Amino acid sequence: MSDSPSIDHAQLQWDEDGQPVSSVFGDVYFSRANGLEETRHVFLQHNQLAERWQQLVSGEHFTIAETGFGSGLNFLAAWQLWLKIAPVDAQLHFVSVEKFPLTKTDLQRALALWPELHELATELISAYPVFVGTGFYRLGFMDNRIQLTLIIDDAAAGFAQLLATSHPAFAHHCAKVDAWFLDGFAPSKNPQMWSDQLFTAIRQLSHVNTTAATFSAAGIVKQGLKLAGFTIQKVPGFGRKREMVKAHMAQEPSIDNEDLSQYRSYSPHPVPWTINNSAIIPAEKHALIIGGGLAGCTSARALAERGWKVTLVERHAALAQEASGNPQGVLYAKLSPKNEAQAEFNLHALQFAQQFYRARWNQIGEACGVLQLAHSESEQQLHEQLREKFSSADELVQFVSTEQASEIAGIKLNHTGLYFPQAGWINPRRLCEHLTNHSAIKVITHCDVVALEKIADTWQINNDENLRAPVVIIASAQDAKKLTLTNHLPIKSIRGQITYLPETERSRNLKTLVCSEGYIGPAVDGQHCTGATFNLKDDDRTVRVEDHRTNLHNLRAPMPELAQEWDQIDLETLQGRVAFRCTLPDYLPLVGAVPDEQVMLTDFAPLRKNARAAISKTGTYHPGLFINIGHGSRGLAYTPVCAELLAAQINQEIQPLPRELANALNPARFLIRDLIKNKR
Repeated sequence: MSDSPSIDHAQLQWDEDGQPVSSVFGDVYFSRANGLEETRHVFLQHNQLAERWQQLVSGEHFTIAETGFGSGLNFLAAWQLWLKIAPVDAQLHFVSVEKFPLTKTDLQRALALWPELHELATELISAYPVFVGTGFYRLGFMDNRIQLTLIIDDAAAGFAQLLATSHPAFAHHCAKVDAWFLDGFAPSKNPQMWSDQLFTAIRQLSHVNTTAATFSAAGIVKQGLKLAGFTIQKVPGFGRKREMVKAHMAQEPSIDNEDLSQYRSYSPHPVPWTINNSAIIPAEKHALIIGGGLAGCTSARALAERGWKVTLVERHAALAQEASGNPQGVLYAKLSPKNEAQAEFNLHALQFAQQFYRARWNQIGEACGVLQLAHSESEQQLHEQLREKFSSADELVQFVSTEQASEIAGIKLNHTGLYFPQAGWINPRRLCEHLTNHSAIKVITHCDVVALEKIADTWQINNDENLRAPVVIIASAQDAKKLTLTNHLPIKSIRGQITYLPETERSRNLKTLVCSEGYIGPAVDGQHCTGATFNLKDDDRTVRVEDHRTNLHNLRAPMPELAQEWDQIDLETLQGRVAFRCTLPDYLPLVGAVPDEQVMLTDFAPLRKNARAAISKTGTYHPGLFINIGHGSRGLAYTPVCAELLAAQINQEIQPLPRELANALNPARFLIRDLIKNKR
């Protein structure tokens, strides 16, 4: 999570040739001679990308990390070459750290200089995010064949978030970079970027045969690469530039081993319980997924797009029959001005979800926008607190008056609100069917999982040899409590009932989703969906009249004229649906490897007496067993990024979330908290 809620966009001047120049650093973004050819010479040629990509095999991924995204020219040039050379089912991961991102307008102007990249540039510009703070912004292109992770931060701090931990002895337990594009402004213009901390992170993120290339032959760069363990070579630069540097990691990078015995009672480093010491990519890329709701189906799609064979088992006759089964779900998340895990996760999840659904709306729902009304004094105060952070993020969220909200909705509303123009409603069943419509995904229904056991290097369901795979993902919400290895998790089930209301002549004017105490959306097939109740410690599955009454009551204050349409309706005649939200005590999902409960309790027992004990053991997780549950009422917003995070962990790729945020979702967090509180 970031300490800085705001960012500064790049301040540009444009020279007589229409090329961008940084006003702050007084430096060009690319060669005035020919920026695209410079990129090809410095970064593509001297990282030997063409030769290396020709040798990739089916399903492999390749990771490039870059200092300074700038105009995105290096990314587009790499994307273009990848399409020409790499296998069609391989994935390119491009990670770039940028402290001062261009605005979308400036990006569009800069990339207009390269007509041959127009098609790819158009896709990048269309997906270019709204930056509302430091953090990770993951974009996917061509069914995730190309993935771009923009990290808005200082270079050293941004790359440090890719490490497994800040603990120097365990930081290297992370996904690795195959090639470095050391770009950015020249060391003479921006010496702060080329720091010792940056080169330390580069070493920790590299492996044997990682390469690096940079336009600069400055001493600070050469010395930094040498200290990181690279063998460097000076070669001719591009155009008038006499020299540049290429580098190669010829042996395993050194590890910062530290004598932990010096910390007898207090370690300055985090306890390494988040490190999964059993993480491997199995030879057979086959995964079993338990549960055919949003979490299971997004996870299935994320793995299938990485070349995995997926078998998804669902106990009902069709997909999305439990909490994911409402006919009209809302894509929304709760924004917050706070710098805490839940606030950061909501923002990351919402922005990722909007990208995820961008090309899918026609098949799954309608991007009609979502209004979140300030229906109480506390909500009004919250909206005011959000203004500073989000006032210039109109593509993401707009602050609207009562009159503006009414105009957007098409009906009279009584409150101001937040308007999310890129959000809307989604039919979860249609979404699940769409996501599993992939040649690598097999869906098996009427399969109630009652047993899960490890046999050699594979997991087997229900003692059925046909349901065996090296990787299993539990995505069955509260049913995870029924399985022995996950029954220790503190899962909560919260009842919710929605109500179906008949469309009227007035209600037909409703054009967007409106959320206050409850929500109501535009009619579909002559019917509105409204709700949902929030019934704690209630396991009643029957549709109740009193809950219909509650749902109707929640419409009266924010939209009284519309609510009057159903004042005389016989509640006994109304239809509805009951489902149970799966949540955790901290209202964050559980995403990641399943911890070995007993081993973890033993290995981290010193935490009962000392929360900062100097423990040298890593976490122990069941090999190949993962979980993705606990999305509550925000499954449409949460599950896309959670599935991407899980697939990245399974496939040992760069994660789509900052390390500390991914750790906040770790399934072992409750074991560790209980130990610290001496509850276990």
